[in-house]
Order: sequence, then C-alpha cells, then structure tokens
Amino acid sequence: MMRVAVVDYGSGNLASASRALTVAAEQAGLDVQVEITGDPVRVAAADRVVLPGQGAFADCAAGLAAVSGMREAIEHSVDAGRPFLGICVGMQLMAARGLEHAVTLGFGWIGGDIAPMDPPGLRLPQMGWNALDFVPGAHPLLDGLRPGDHAYFVHSYALRDGEADDLLATTDYGGPVPALVARGNRAGTQFHVEKSQEVGLRILANFLLWTPERGTPERATPDRVGIA
Repeated sequence: MMRVAVVDYGSGNLASASRALTVAAEQAGLDVQVEITGDPVRVAAADRVVLPGQGAFADCAAGLAAVSGMREAIEHSVDAGRPFLGICVGMQLMAARGLEHAVTLGFGWIGGDIAPMDPPGLRLPQMGWNALDFVPGAHPLLDGLRPGDHAYFVHSYALRDGEADDLLATTDYGGPVPALVARGNRAGTQFHVEKSQEVGLRILANFLLWTPERGTPERATPDRVGIA
C-alpha cells in the first residue's frame, strides 16, 4: 500500500486535498492510504508528500517552521527521491523567495521569486477557472490532459523569473502566469488541484502514478537556506 502524507501545519484545504487524493487513487485503481498529519516522523516515512497552502507566503512559511522538525522531514523525503506535490502556496514555497510584504525564504527548489501580479485591467486576486497552456506529453503529470483544459485559481502572487526548464504549464491572466512547475521529484500547482474537478483528479492520479527520474541535480543557490 502506498502511503501519502498531507502535511498539516495550519494552512490549506487539508480535508479537500485528502478527499481528492483518495478519489483519484480509487479512479486509478491504486491501493493508497491518505493521511493528514502534523507528525514529522510520519511525513518522513510516507511514500509521497503533499503540501497544501493558502493565504500569505510569509504566514505559511512561519506556520511550517512552527512545527518542530517538519521542514527537515519534508526535505528528508525529497532528498530520498520520494515525489512531492505543493498546492497553491505550497507550490510557491518551492521557490527561492516570497516577496509578499517582506522577503521570506522558501525551499529554493526552483528558481525565481513569488511576486505580486500586475495584470493590466484585471482584478486581483485571480479567482476562478482559467485555461492551462502546455505542450502535450511534456511531463507525466500532464498525461491525459489537453491544452485548454481548465483549473481553478485563487491568488494575487505568482512565480516570477523562474527557469524555463521548471515550467510545465502556464495560464493567461493579463499575460502568461506559471501554473504548474516541476524539478526532479518535486512538483507544484499554482491552482487548487483539489478544486479543479476532473482535471485536478487526473493530475493527482498522475502524481500517484509518477516515478520521477533519480539523479536530478540539486539547484545550487546561495538563497537555498530553508524557510525562515
């Protein structure tokens, strides 16, 4: 049986994420146990880790840091090659820094900063359904999806100055906005995959079926000093 840990650190749609993962596993015919947990030992021992998040980058980073040993447990899991999925602010925490109100360090797993959006003539937050743009077949997480499929977004900040190799899909909101990123065994969705109905369930099933290639080089950056 595959064990999936949904990290409980006081942020994110934990119950919704857990239910969506369970449904995705059932639809894919997988034997999966999904557990919401704030226990770093259980997170470190899980086969896959999901990090939801909503609200401000700094608040989520502080909440994660407040759970003793949780950051280390997540990094242990990732370093061991187990698949990781960040959702919304959980995806943003993969970046080098968040620039919401103050500079807050992220995990530094992907390049770039989480910066305020400035879509000309459009309201913030970006809230609602929007189409995904990607190259079909570019990554296993996109299997079964078509460009133009819609996902559900709620955010006012987005990844800026990321690396092209990390970017799997974008959406358009006054210009291209990073929507799905991945590097090695670490992936993240800016949209709420757990609220994105069949598209979200397909991505979650793909995540549960995903076997990332080992040996992906670690990003070398002086900013990669963890979450503060």
